[in-house]
Amino acid sequence: MAAEYRLATGRVLVTGAAGMLGSQLLLDAPQGVEAIGTDLTPGGPGHPAVVAAGFDLTLEEGVRRLFAEHGPFDGVIHAAAYTAVDRAETDLDLARRVNAHAPALLARAAATAKIPMVVVSTDFVFDGTARRPYLESDPVAPLGVYGLTKWEGEEAARAAHPAGAMVVRTQWLYGPRGAHFPGTMLRLASERPELTVVADQVGSPTSTLELAPALWDTLRQGVPGVYHGACEGRASWYDFAVATLEMAGVRGIAVRPCTTAEFPRPAQRPAFSVLDCNKLATLRGRRLAPWRNALANFLERHGPNALAAGH
Repeated sequence: MAAEYRLATGRVLVTGAAGMLGSQLLLDAPQGVEAIGTDLTPGGPGHPAVVAAGFDLTLEEGVRRLFAEHGPFDGVIHAAAYTAVDRAETDLDLARRVNAHAPALLARAAATAKIPMVVVSTDFVFDGTARRPYLESDPVAPLGVYGLTKWEGEEAARAAHPAGAMVVRTQWLYGPRGAHFPGTMLRLASERPELTVVADQVGSPTSTLELAPALWDTLRQGVPGVYHGACEGRASWYDFAVATLEMAGVRGIAVRPCTTAEFPRPAQRPAFSVLDCNKLATLRGRRLAPWRNALANFLERHGPNALAAGH
């Protein structure tokens, strides 16, 4: 489908702006775009200013007030989500309100305003049984509440705004602000002589420094549909941990691989969730960086803060 809403300049609403991805979206706003960040909280030290704090996007009234008080907007990037994968298993109602109902309300508002909207989703919509990277057209089969509610959000947003909603599925995110895997590994390495890390789950570690510009490109192109956006290549969590310590110059720490069965969690994870990102690469004319390159860039630029952020 061709683009009906193509963004060049203007005011763009960024939800989840106090979070890891949302804060990077604010910092990476293209020239000529005024990014208006919203979150339930204003964000802590090191986060860009959240202009519109305290709006509950799971309520129709909250969305209406946000658009009335801080609009008009020329586009929306919806990065807010309920991401507590394990806690979601016993908190279905809240996970559904945040991950499914809020995208529907925002998409309805975007459709009324005739503006493009990007919804950030997840590899957890798949069950992990594929033997090659997942295409956007592959059947979804979420294993838990988090993946289920994110898929419901995808469907609701596209149904509410078929001409202007773009879904971008991503995975294994880390970035300069918020809790993330590299920071956790660096912190644990400062406390223990040995780390044990799952080696039979495979995906693509993705830096927000790479993903944020890709989301802005997607919004500007305005071609509705589903896209996959992740750094190139594949790795296990074990590979990711070993690379983090090596690139950070940490020596003398043993990293032992283990199986998922040895590290049980309340929510089941897909064993293989590498995403085929050719469609997004064609749309924007370039790919996200290979995951090792992206990790090296992140640690070079934000290494001193990485340990403090991961917790």
